[in-house]
Amino acid sequence: MSRRGWLALGVTALAALAAVPLVVRRDDVLNFLFLVLLSVALAQSWNVVAGYAGQINLGHAAFFGLGALVTRTLWIAEWPVLAGAALGALAATAFALLVGAVAFRLRGAYFAIGTLALGEILRITVGNVLPEVSTLPTATIGAYRLADRYYFALALAAVAVGVVAALERSRAGLGMQAVREDEEAAEASGVGTLRLKLLALVLSTALAGLAGGLFAYYHISYYPAHPFGPHWTFDALLITFIGGVGTVHGPVLGAIFYVFLKEYLAIRWVDFHLLIFGALFITIVLLLPGGLVEAAARLRTLARRAC
Repeated sequence: MSRRGWLALGVTALAALAAVPLVVRRDDVLNFLFLVLLSVALAQSWNVVAGYAGQINLGHAAFFGLGALVTRTLWIAEWPVLAGAALGALAATAFALLVGAVAFRLRGAYFAIGTLALGEILRITVGNVLPEVSTLPTATIGAYRLADRYYFALALAAVAVGVVAALERSRAGLGMQAVREDEEAAEASGVGTLRLKLLALVLSTALAGLAGGLFAYYHISYYPAHPFGPHWTFDALLITFIGGVGTVHGPVLGAIFYVFLKEYLAIRWVDFHLLIFGALFITIVLLLPGGLVEAAARLRTLARRAC
């Protein structure tokens, strides 16, 4: 499909999703779509730094959690939630820049392990400093509307997809892809590898911080350490690889597939759904390294040959 075709499809989908709360009165449907949109935003944020710049960040939950913590704190202090989310994203980005210049001196598995350790340090620290449940004030609970969270999620997912789409064919995006393919060769050809990796990290963590702010706005009560849990990182990783890492629409397809299957398996096989997801991930990595995007491309090729 051409670029204009994808744009038209995206605008149509956005308009259709915006109309859902006006015609659907069931909160379970809105809640499911909310989870898909949150997953899209989170997966796209991870896709920027890993799929385009080639840096496998296993501490992505640290930035998601920082966004959630700052947003929740400011919102409870009666700041507007959008201002709190913006400052949460800014805090996540500032923290990323603080550690990024040092972390990017590590490469390959060392970088991945270093970021995983960073995420766990923050999770343990927040869990010890803030061990009590974060609960909204009674008046705020009484004014809770799922549709408001849904529209926030829709806007954030649209922004995340738009950022990745703009990045894909930009000069910076092409430079990131060169770094992903061969960092030493890119550096030898004059590409500013550290600058591009830091740019990818800034975009990635800003989106992750906004996704964390959305999570804080969505929940009535939760433990502050919960958004720092490693499962947020691995959810983003799974969704991106299932859909197609390093593509614009892969994380969108992956989020729809992942959330639907996760909800279904959690009900049907609550004791085995994590094992099933692990087997699914291994199968996709081995047989379809391009994810659902590659599978769709193969089907189109087969269809053309059949015709």
